[in-house]
Amino acid sequence: MFAYDQPINPSKPDARQEPTRALAGFNVLQLARLLWQRKAAIATAGLICACAAVMIGKSLTPKYSATAQLYIDPRELQLVDRELTPRSQDISGLAMVVESQARLITSNNVLLQVIQDAHLERDPEFGGDAKGVMATLLGLFGLDIHSAGEIKLGQMAALDALNRHISVKKTDRTFIVDIDVWSYDPAKAAMLANAISNAYLAESRNSQATAARRATTDLSGRLKELQERLRNAENTLAVYKAQNNFVGTQDALISDQQLSASNQRLAAARALTLDAQAKYDQIESSRRASTDAGAIPEALQSQTIGNLRAQYAEARKRYAELTGELGPLHPSLRQMEKQVEDLRRTINEEVERVAQSAKNDLTRARDFEASLNKALESQKRQSVQLSQASVRLRELERDVEASRDVYQSFLKRSRETEEQESLNTSNARIIGEATVPQRRAFPPASSLLAMIGLLLGTLGAAAWVVAADRLASDPAEPRARTPASAAIRTPTSPSGPRPENQPSQRAAGASIEKPRVTRLQESDVMRTLSGILAAGSIPDVTRMGWPTLRASLPLTTFLNAMREMRDTLARRSAGNGTPVLAVIGAGAGQDRAIAALNVALAAARDGARVLMIDADHATHALSDKVNGPGKPEVSRLNWLSIGTKASHTIRTANGITILPAIKAAKTTARTSDAIREAVAQARASGDYDLVIFDGPALPCSAADRALLDVADGLAAILPADLDINDCMDGIIAALGDTERKLIGVIIDELHPTTNIRQRNQEYA
Repeated sequence: MFAYDQPINPSKPDARQEPTRALAGFNVLQLARLLWQRKAAIATAGLICACAAVMIGKSLTPKYSATAQLYIDPRELQLVDRELTPRSQDISGLAMVVESQARLITSNNVLLQVIQDAHLERDPEFGGDAKGVMATLLGLFGLDIHSAGEIKLGQMAALDALNRHISVKKTDRTFIVDIDVWSYDPAKAAMLANAISNAYLAESRNSQATAARRATTDLSGRLKELQERLRNAENTLAVYKAQNNFVGTQDALISDQQLSASNQRLAAARALTLDAQAKYDQIESSRRASTDAGAIPEALQSQTIGNLRAQYAEARKRYAELTGELGPLHPSLRQMEKQVEDLRRTINEEVERVAQSAKNDLTRARDFEASLNKALESQKRQSVQLSQASVRLRELERDVEASRDVYQSFLKRSRETEEQESLNTSNARIIGEATVPQRRAFPPASSLLAMIGLLLGTLGAAAWVVAADRLASDPAEPRARTPASAAIRTPTSPSGPRPENQPSQRAAGASIEKPRVTRLQESDVMRTLSGILAAGSIPDVTRMGWPTLRASLPLTTFLNAMREMRDTLARRSAGNGTPVLAVIGAGAGQDRAIAALNVALAAARDGARVLMIDADHATHALSDKVNGPGKPEVSRLNWLSIGTKASHTIRTANGITILPAIKAAKTTARTSDAIREAVAQARASGDYDLVIFDGPALPCSAADRALLDVADGLAAILPADLDINDCMDGIIAALGDTERKLIGVIIDELHPTTNIRQRNQEYA
């Protein structure tokens, strides 16, 4: 916290002088001399503490720790192709399996089995009661006087105690697990470590067998249902085949085979018909052409026609010979001529019979083709009917196949899991059995206890000697020291003694809440050129040429201080409506206006609706700046109507509404009254969450002091280039009774703003 009685940038002392200043009056040499003077007391205290530590160690009951080592390989033995649980090949998955198995070692099932085997429920170390004489005698005869409920409670108590005696650790990047068990009896510690290891292995085997048995039971329970479903599906398929005449071999139906055969026979019949038709047409064309009828292939192949043609040729030859020898009317010539005609007629008759035979063959082929075609059409109609019925048939067949596959899969898997019940696929084993420990684990050795006691006693005695010496030398010094930031120094007014109407307020200054002090630094703001970046009819306060808060700046000390300042202002304005903050300060009015504008920007960026009023009627730096980039925009708040003059609010693009100062006002009192009326209207409308005054300038007049009375809090701006204490004294003196409203001090560390000449449009 900042102290007003210290300069903001005091010259820092030499770092080499700090140790001397910190140890003023008490250096290392004096410390050594003091400890040497009290060496007897310090040594005595150390020896006493060493003896006490040894005695305490002897009085404690020793604890012994035994360790058993297990090798847990998550890659289990693969005895069958398909296992109940899939194997993990990922390294992280294997590590998780080992860690899970390590947690399984301390599970209730494993520990309860150890308790039952070792009878820990009767062990006093694990919460059991010692056996009496009667219980011992009855135990010899196998009788137990404890009820089942008592035994159960004893086991639960032993389970809780055993959990505190066990520590399971997994070595990094290995599959080795260490089981540490401590006990007051070394043999018992080793016995319990080995018993836990064996119980874990047995539990692992039992869990695998139980899982396989449960899987076998579930699968067997489903087999009967699946078998019945398969039988019903097959019966339905057989009945449907019988009803629709689906008869045939495994590959094809009889109807399909008949249809294929009929189709082939019809094709052969059509070929015969075409052949007979061609033969008959050839014979008929030969006869119509009046050519030699015996020239057709059938005539040439006929033996009868061949003999007749031979006789016909011999007769013609004889007729030719007789024609040369005898006259045309000779009886022998006439007889031979008749014989030639008879042979020609006989040949023609044979050819006629061949033609008739070809015609008969054609007719027969046509009839046979027609009968086959009719039979084929009938088979086609039957095949269409069977095709429509085969849709349902294929559906039934698929149902049968699916039911058969599921049944066979369940049956095979049931047999596999049944065999896996007797198989142990776990790859965990004991690689190191616990042995009886020879040294205790707690308490440490007497020599170590003596060294610790000696060291602590010596240090404690030395600290006591130093503290007693310091308290004896200056007992009031610790109470007199108070940090500089504990309270605000009450400055003395540079103008002389305080007026008579202020002593009560100054006397009560100790109860005034210290204002929040923060810095506005160059790293918090950005600078832009006025006019070059300005655009549009709505003003943007970040483009007026003044340094303003960075838009993308994360949370800073200044922003956090502004939030705390607004919280304090809200508490003080409870019941008054919209809080009002007056920003006052020393130095140039423009620097105060820049700081006030950044205070308003900090509130607007947190979502607050801010009304900023230029209350500095003398310099009105804010009004002169904001009237440059854009024109005033009339809102529904038309305030500060003084005579014929009016000042309207200017809405900016940053969530801040600015009410400029009235430069034409004749008196300061009328301007102050108009501002107070504007504040009253803002509070009544509820359109704003915060009202900020830029000013008034100090020293303030009576009218300006009335504005400070309207404000709920004050924020002082102190330039870093001036003397901070003198500036603060002047502000407090000027405030008078309103000093109690001071809630924040802002150290303005910004460089002085230079007037940058606007470039013309061509340069831009």
